[in-house]
Amino acid sequence: MVEILQITPGDIQLFRDLLSVFGKAFSEMDTFSQKPPSDEYLAHLLRSDYFIALAAVEQHEVVGGLAAYELKKFEQERSEMYIYDLAVSEHRRRQGIATQLISELQQIAAKRGAYVLFVQADLGDAPAIALYSKLGIREDVLHFDISVPKQKPNVL
Repeated sequence: MVEILQITPGDIQLFRDLLSVFGKAFSEMDTFSQKPPSDEYLAHLLRSDYFIALAAVEQHEVVGGLAAYELKKFEQERSEMYIYDLAVSEHRRRQGIATQLISELQQIAAKRGAYVLFVQADLGDAPAIALYSKLGIREDVLHFDISVPKQKPNVL
């Protein structure tokens, strides 16, 4: 049985295990393991009021998870939840784990006063598109990455 856990600042190893699941699922192990953030950085992120990490755990193994951001709105006193990453280990896909993760985030979002969750899917990622189409309303939008000048970051 899969248990959905919200990752806390005391769960750094659990979060690192989730990063490994993301790296494998997205075929981006370098991105998720080459320059790992410090324990302090991760604890700070997990303590924040804008970041949520959920892990799907089965028999002490992380088999999936999601990372989301709460975006406080300015036009009304409400927020949106953005699912930044969602992944399930290959051997556990198509078993409802992603839906369980989204359902748990919906509950957290409701408690925080959010009015909607939103997520992006890459064109050609048929499983993700099918999942999100089952759960929500599709909007076709364009996404642009705008570069930022290089500077030494002030992260904490």
